[in-house]
Amino acid sequence: MTAAAATRLLVIRHGETAWNAARRIQGHTDIPLDATGVAQAEHLAEALADSPIHAVYTSDLQRAEQTARIIAAPHQAPVTPLPALRERGFGSIEGMTFLDFEVQRPQDSMHWRKRTPDWTPPGGGESLLTLRERIVATVNAIGARHNGQHVAIVSHGGVLDILYRAATRQGLQAARTWYLPNCAINRLLWTPDGLTLIGWGDTRHLDDMAEGPLHDSSVR
Repeated sequence: MTAAAATRLLVIRHGETAWNAARRIQGHTDIPLDATGVAQAEHLAEALADSPIHAVYTSDLQRAEQTARIIAAPHQAPVTPLPALRERGFGSIEGMTFLDFEVQRPQDSMHWRKRTPDWTPPGGGESLLTLRERIVATVNAIGARHNGQHVAIVSHGGVLDILYRAATRQGLQAARTWYLPNCAINRLLWTPDGLTLIGWGDTRHLDDMAEGPLHDSSVR
């Protein structure tokens, strides 16, 4: 394997939104960053300013695209929005708080908690199997396109969860032992053989922001 057959990937969950703070399920609902989210993205951009980034790919949802454009600016890197990098679609449960979801749809909530691979959220949602197929194919295409380069991918909690599992060869129902905080630095290596985990969950650049609880990544 030559060095030119590897692509360094910086994978980022978007900054905080008001729905993150309220623990609402976002999915494909297009929510902008809140003030905290903008500040997180700015801190991240500063932390990455000395690390060359050749290209930035982002979900086309505005919370991700706003984050992507902030971190791309110091590098004058091109930003490419892709619908294929969107969060998992959650159908008619988008907008609900997780608590309301548990109370009003206990059977569906059980499938969520158990990570049933073929469970599809009601009202046109997307199964974990479909999400994995979409994300792995998209990131493989990005990696192959940028051999020898450093590429940022800005997306969502559910997407990063899929990428972590792919890089560590864990199944969809394996218990999650990793965090997915907003605007953390996560590093993967892509080769034609797949993804490899390099580093995960670095939030030191956010240490001087007001501390608060990590928002559950399940609300995306």
